[in-house]
Amino acid sequence: MKKMQYAVIGLGRFGSSLAKELMKLGYEVLGIDRREANVDDLSGELTHTVLAECNDEEVLKSLGIRNFDCVVIAIGDDIQASILAAILCKELGVKKVVAKAMSDLHGKVLEKIGVDRVIFPERDMGVRVAHQLASPSLLDYIELSNDYTIAELSVSKKISGSSLKDLNTRARFGCSVVAINKCNGVIIAPTAEDTVDEKDIMVVIGTNDQIEKFENAVN
Repeated sequence: MKKMQYAVIGLGRFGSSLAKELMKLGYEVLGIDRREANVDDLSGELTHTVLAECNDEEVLKSLGIRNFDCVVIAIGDDIQASILAAILCKELGVKKVVAKAMSDLHGKVLEKIGVDRVIFPERDMGVRVAHQLASPSLLDYIELSNDYTIAELSVSKKISGSSLKDLNTRARFGCSVVAINKCNGVIIAPTAEDTVDEKDIMVVIGTNDQIEKFENAVN
């Protein structure tokens, strides 16, 4: 099976971290930046690195940008360059364009020009850290949409040894346990008979209110 190919435009802190993690996950990654130092830093860590201006249509064409499965525009210091790169990628027929936004207005512009996914790394991380600080048993938090959140909750002594049938989260709180991370592996789509123990981690999906009510009830 052909490996998915990613291109990351902008190799600053966010772009370089993203590109290296994609490599660790086994994908092919092309890194593009206009700063020679950034390109040199990653030249041995990515599949390919290129020193180039990313708002030049001919340059993107020459790199075969439309052939990549996904292009991530991670430019963080030049909103105009970010928008132009996004427009060019869409016009050149890139299958999926993901772009980092520096502000709500920047994000709205990216959405208007057809970017498939807009991400706000600083804002999203701030939200996640705030939730983790406010809820000691909350290990991670990702907002899936305006309505749904997925969260990792540590299992407390209070419910250790309970089955999902005992917890009855769907009926009592409206949220669902979709996975249990145990020391010997992960149970995906656990059944009502599966149990949770003190050192386990529950992956729960629901609204913020539902998850908060469940968390308060089991701690």
